[in-house]
Amino acid sequence: MPANKESNRDPSASLALLWGEADSRPRRGPKPKFTPAEVARRGIEIADAEGLDALSMQRVAEMLGLTTMALYRYVPGKADLVDLMVDTVLSDPPDLDQVPGNWRTRLEAWARACWDIYRAHPWILTATGLRRHAMGPYQVAWLDTALAALEPSGLTARQRHDAAILVLSLVRNLTQESLDSTEDGDKEWDRLTTQQLALHAARFPALTRAIAEGAFTPTGRDPLTFGLTCVLDGIQGLVESAPRT
Repeated sequence: MPANKESNRDPSASLALLWGEADSRPRRGPKPKFTPAEVARRGIEIADAEGLDALSMQRVAEMLGLTTMALYRYVPGKADLVDLMVDTVLSDPPDLDQVPGNWRTRLEAWARACWDIYRAHPWILTATGLRRHAMGPYQVAWLDTALAALEPSGLTARQRHDAAILVLSLVRNLTQESLDSTEDGDKEWDRLTTQQLALHAARFPALTRAIAEGAFTPTGRDPLTFGLTCVLDGIQGLVESAPRT
């Protein structure tokens, strides 16, 4: 039955769960002891500690003192649970009205708030990947907040949306890069690459010169700063070139 529940997922049921619009009529059986948010928090504990691959309905049920089948009374399936976990982690977006400055400073504050959440809960990368997933009110609120920050820019609606997604993509890429990188691994990669380039320097002259000039030397700087500056500069250029009415 659990497998069938997963494969026959009802998107409307997932959306109703996320938006607190699930059928409130009395059901047969004992009264639920947990709220969907409490179930989601148990899943978050697992994903934060061990990654999304370690998450299962059985493990969440055990943490709650339930049988796996009983857990399906709270969430329709694992995919629905993951969607609920994402929205629970996101919570309210930052209040950008309290951020001084213009659209740029507010969008930067939004990006850094995203960065903090993605680094604290990197499993969100997988949970909100390429698949079309149900978006809860908090996830929608984050997008709405970014679009509101960009409204004074004069960009078109499509450009505002694309700009917000571009900034989020930068945050996602840098988060993934940080997950793939370790200090020991980076040192070993640098050592092996230096050895190879010493043998083939004439074949890759630009890369050889860049490494010699410190291109890969650790700087200790905030990894988001450079990329965010480049992206926001590009959006700034688009804003400045937009026709004024």
